[in-house]
Amino acid sequence: ILAKHTLAAAGSIGPSLSDATGLEVEVLQAPEHGGIEQIASMVSYNEIDLLLFLRDTTSSEERYYTEGENEILRLCDAYNVPFATNLATAEALVLALDRGDLDFRNLLK
Repeated sequence: ILAKHTLAAAGSIGPSLSDATGLEVEVLQAPEHGGIEQIASMVSYNEIDLLLFLRDTTSSEERYYTEGENEILRLCDAYNVPFATNLATAEALVLALDRGDLDFRNLLK
């Protein structure tokens, strides 16, 4: 499904995703070096149809969103970009993308 779309990921996630799947992935800056801002810009310019924003839940340390991450999620709400923060929702969104359920995004461009 994802092979039919342009993929982008921040920092080391991009090469890891590409290695694991064999898919071409545009690698953005690491989050701490501007990757968060790059993603926010892409959302603002309507260059993203859906966002998979998965967090590391294996850490026992409570982690809250950074200001930049909160801004990305706010922009997704403002620009009607569906986003997933867990694997179950990510799978539902990817399957919806494949079925054409997110074609309303084309009207926004």
